[in-house]
Amino acid sequence: MLNIGNTLISDDIKDICFSCDLKQCKGACCVEGDAGAPLLEEEISILEDVIEEIKPYMRPECIGALNTQGVFDYDAEGHIGTSLLNNRDCIFVYFENDIALCAIEKAYFDKKISFQKPISCHLYPIRITQFYDFDALNYHEWDICKPALENGKQLNEALYKFLKEPLIRQYGREWYADLIKEIEKNKP
Repeated sequence: MLNIGNTLISDDIKDICFSCDLKQCKGACCVEGDAGAPLLEEEISILEDVIEEIKPYMRPECIGALNTQGVFDYDAEGHIGTSLLNNRDCIFVYFENDIALCAIEKAYFDKKISFQKPISCHLYPIRITQFYDFDALNYHEWDICKPALENGKQLNEALYKFLKEPLIRQYGREWYADLIKEIEKNKP
């Protein structure tokens, strides 16, 4: 386990090779499971503020679910996550060439909004557990990500390198530089 600032990082994050392969997995993490993507409270207000700019990228049935449920819901354990369509798809999912993509991110890339997507989505498969005075970063293993593991091995891309941008978004460039130093220092 690595300790950088107020974070504890599991060894999996430095040791596992991982690189998403959407052609193989089809974006299954956005349509599988029993809960929406975890949301921070501040992300709820951001989504509510920019929802009109996101709606043009959403499927009609998802807009219907949005109008009924709102942008968020609670899972069985009381955690906040994106609302789901029919207890399955994230309401922000749309499909292109049979691949699940994010309407929030599409609006961001089209420069309609300045919010890229929830940090939990951007960081996936890293999950953050927030404690009183530190964050614990862990790798979330899910069989639908097997193509990403295979792709990561082929590319020899470690998970922390694949997720450089969202890790910097969450913790800053200095934190990421410290992570790299710590990993390099501990290499055999």
